Amino acid sequence: MESEGSHLEPKQILILPVELIIEILSRLAVKSLLRFKCVSSQWSCLISSPNFIKTHLKLFTNNKDFIHNRLLLTFIQPHRHLMDCSINSLLYDSDPKTFQLDYPMQNRRKLLKVLGSVNGLICLSIGKDLILWNPSIRKFKKFRDPQCGCYVLHGFGYDELRDDYNLVLISKEEVRLYSSNSDSCRTLVHDRSVRAIREKNGIFVKGKLHWAKSLSEDQDQYQHSYNDWDIICIDVTDGEWGKVEKPYYGEGDFDLTPSVGVLGSDLSILCNYHSLQTDVWMMKEYGVKESWTKMYTMNRPNGHPEGYRFSPLFCGMSNKGEIFFEDDQSTFIIYDPKNESFIGQKVIIDGYRFWEASIYIDESLVWPVSQKGMMQSGILRSLRKQTRYEQRVQQPRRWEIPK
Repeated sequence: MESEGSHLEPKQILILPVELIIEILSRLAVKSLLRFKCVSSQWSCLISSPNFIKTHLKLFTNNKDFIHNRLLLTFIQPHRHLMDCSINSLLYDSDPKTFQLDYPMQNRRKLLKVLGSVNGLICLSIGKDLILWNPSIRKFKKFRDPQCGCYVLHGFGYDELRDDYNLVLISKEEVRLYSSNSDSCRTLVHDRSVRAIREKNGIFVKGKLHWAKSLSEDQDQYQHSYNDWDIICIDVTDGEWGKVEKPYYGEGDFDLTPSVGVLGSDLSILCNYHSLQTDVWMMKEYGVKESWTKMYTMNRPNGHPEGYRFSPLFCGMSNKGEIFFEDDQSTFIIYDPKNESFIGQKVIIDGYRFWEASIYIDESLVWPVSQKGMMQSGILRSLRKQTRYEQRVQQPRRWEIPK
């Protein structure tokens, strides 16, 4: 007697639509995608295509869980080196895990600086060499004949119109803009007032690099009235200088230090009142003065000295509404605006507590070298053709993930 199961049809292997495959892949971590490029030539071309990379980047940068976002720290003791820490670990682990990064062209005898980060790309200066680096995909390139000289300000930005990543270096004599697409540089109009800027790293928002500039003759003073400082910017597309209207916080003298930063994707200002508090302002509509909104007022944490201030170079908001950034004591701060309290203060590294600089980076597939392979439409046609063939022969190939 034949068993009931002997008459069952052979099981069909489900074939997913190409669009669904792309949707699934675009939500995977960079490390997994690099492995999946080995599945087939079509997958490799898809994962390397500009459209897929942009889709993947957009999904990851809008993620407030910060699973794929990291903090890069530059230490000078016992020697110059880079440490990497997950933002998610900083938020939710009692003992955040850190790792030392092997950066390209390491040389302990040469000065190491992180000049900026955009879309997962990091710009480094190592001695007189300028390096473009994506640690997620382990690619780097050296700018040709940088001749950067002695610069006093720097910033790294993205020209969305030309799909070009640009580095701006400002010395006392000139302003130079380096293009990753053309691997060349050009000289821009100089704004001599940049000598009045304390913070060296330009903050990239809405296609422009921003700095807070003091208008006082005494650059070392902390007494500022409303008219004592400005926000200046340079457009990385055309190299034009400009000014952004600052928030109105009242007349008179204030014992404060204004600092430019980013909150989410918007321009922000931290006004550090050295004896009392810190106000966080956000420009909700870029370029519109009336859109400046005071988001939070934070009192100085207990036990911290007068003069204590927060730094906006790393400033973000979690999916729980907490904001987090660093202070001038090399400490990671979490602030709960609902309860108006500090809910965590975590020293990043025990032993080597004080870092020289920190920068926020995204994990991404971005690489500015032009793609000469198949375009996105060609990749889709190729994948659909292969899928139709597999359906026709009823023996679809299994996609096996490399171990």
